[in-house]
Amino acid sequence: MAAQTITGFAPFQKRESLRDSVGNAVRAAIVSGAMQPGEVHSAPAIGSMLGVSPTPVREAMLDLVREGMVEALPNKGYRVTEISDADLDAIAAVRQLLEPPVVGELATTIPVEELPALRDLAEAIVEAVDREDLVGYIEADRVFHLSLLGYAQNPVLSSIVSELRTRTRLLGLRPLLESGRLRASAAEHHDLLDLIEARDGAAAEALMHRHIAHVRSDWAGPRADDANDKMSSS
Repeated sequence: MAAQTITGFAPFQKRESLRDSVGNAVRAAIVSGAMQPGEVHSAPAIGSMLGVSPTPVREAMLDLVREGMVEALPNKGYRVTEISDADLDAIAAVRQLLEPPVVGELATTIPVEELPALRDLAEAIVEAVDREDLVGYIEADRVFHLSLLGYAQNPVLSSIVSELRTRTRLLGLRPLLESGRLRASAAEHHDLLDLIEARDGAAAEALMHRHIAHVRSDWAGPRADDANDKMSSS
């Protein structure tokens, strides 16, 4: 497969390490849909787009390979990882088994004095959506959920959920942002904290089930819309 041309890289902050800056720029291109699943990109091509040499690109791509966002192709470059609907279903099913029951229990045990910090994390998700910062949204969402699960003091659980979340972020978020679905999903984090503050474990567990279901539906949205468009035009 020929290397792809990229037109949607976001600018990066040079006060970060070059490796981190390149990695964040590529993540932004993936989550925004500028780099599509299945596309192949070479280190020199990415470096040319970002105005850097191939060396920091290769270093950054090693991080993305470990995260599962791309896979290395010898003598070709890096392919954006594809994820099927079946994979998304399986990931969502595991998250449904793991996260809601834990959140339900935590709703009655998280110290009240910790809630303001969690509110700040939830608001960071909303603010990222409002400024259309997709990479910031993903990071804020990750920090919120892993911080919440951290109160369970189960590092194995946190590690598994972190890996599952990394895999589900491989589809473009831009259509969800433009439709308003991402804003609605962001607001659910405050709703969840309302239930935790009320010490309503059953309702918190139920909301977490719905939240994961909404996320699964949102991730399927862009592809489902594309499929519907093709069917209606045939």
